[in-house]
Amino acid sequence: MYKKLLLPAFLLLNVSYVFSQKIEKVINATEAERIESILANDSMQGRKTFSRGIDKAASFIESEFKKIGLNFFGDLKTYKQSFEMIKTKSISASATMDGKVLAAENMIAVTTDAVVKFDENSGYKKVVLDSASNLMTEATKIINSNSKTIVFVSTAQSKLFSRLKRFKRESFETKQPVVFVLTDNNPATFSFEITHEVIKSSLANVIGVLPGKSKKEELVIFSGHYDHLGIGKANAAGDSVYNGANDDAAGTTAVIMLAEYFSKLKNNERSLIFVAFTAEEVGGFGSQYFSKQIDADKAVAMFNIEMIGTESQWGKNSAYITGFEKSDFGKILQANLAGSEFKFEPDPYPKQNLFYRSDNATLAALGVPAHTISTSKMDTEKMYHTQEDEIETLDMINMAEIIKAIAISSKGIVNGKETPTRVEKLNR
Repeated sequence: MYKKLLLPAFLLLNVSYVFSQKIEKVINATEAERIESILANDSMQGRKTFSRGIDKAASFIESEFKKIGLNFFGDLKTYKQSFEMIKTKSISASATMDGKVLAAENMIAVTTDAVVKFDENSGYKKVVLDSASNLMTEATKIINSNSKTIVFVSTAQSKLFSRLKRFKRESFETKQPVVFVLTDNNPATFSFEITHEVIKSSLANVIGVLPGKSKKEELVIFSGHYDHLGIGKANAAGDSVYNGANDDAAGTTAVIMLAEYFSKLKNNERSLIFVAFTAEEVGGFGSQYFSKQIDADKAVAMFNIEMIGTESQWGKNSAYITGFEKSDFGKILQANLAGSEFKFEPDPYPKQNLFYRSDNATLAALGVPAHTISTSKMDTEKMYHTQEDEIETLDMINMAEIIKAIAISSKGIVNGKETPTRVEKLNR
């Protein structure tokens, strides 16, 4: 009886040892430092959106995915998922309402058109936002409806009116014109002519795929963003490069290492997508574009990895998961780490609304259990968005342990045996 029990126990220990050896060979501090040292190097010029530096970073990530042997995503013929960003710059604006001239500063046009010219007979929807309206919330709804609209905003909202300019930032899709007017009138007649310079620029996510076996149509996404802030005013030490070693070269490093690990493990029943997003720092456009190219109903889970290079508030061998309470994603991960020293915790900074501030947000809004894993102490992180966010400030050993924990804790989701509950969809 004793001998019969001893053999399975020995085999279990041997399998555990072999598994440990395999993960240590792929996910370790040395490899993390190799990748980080390239992504956070001064030669990348801070990886700012629309810069040569970010193009160089994208090429490096591509080379890593090629070396690992990942497939291309969907119908792409390359690892780059390219898309065009549209930015408009105001040139002129003139308008009359009931025959009276409207001051240019009292109108804000959100559009991707070079010329917006219309009057009361042009079929524009009319909306009035009074003093009791939540201006930014209502403006978001109106813009997202993508209908030609003129919005009359009460002068009681004058202090907030200029904030509407933030909607004039880049877009990757054409938008129907929405014109906001600061006025207490609801004119019977009006005439507007607004002109913009239209600037188009290319961006790219970098994506690699490890096809699944029995559940190939079901998708598990591992992501991080590879853009950062670029070059700015030099600090006291004369450093002008925002290297973004933690934000988010660390997450991108994790994505590359996880791709290598799972490609060697070869046990993914579900298809695994490894994606480095662009343009997170300027509005999350990379993840928004990506989310429109997949069927959210087939996305089983998203592991978005953001700033894992420093210790969490609980110290080593720990990280937190944003939106922990919104699905059982975190509970699944922690259960798979039973017996280890590592612990996933709920987000300790709920007032900062981190769940909807990173690249997981768009898919989460569509119901996907898409969560961000991080260790960043958002209340005290001294290097956050500074030139001091360099590789020397990171704990590579602890970072490697976090990446291992993600790899091990995701095993049930990756092999198709566990499926997190869906996140409640946002009404949009």
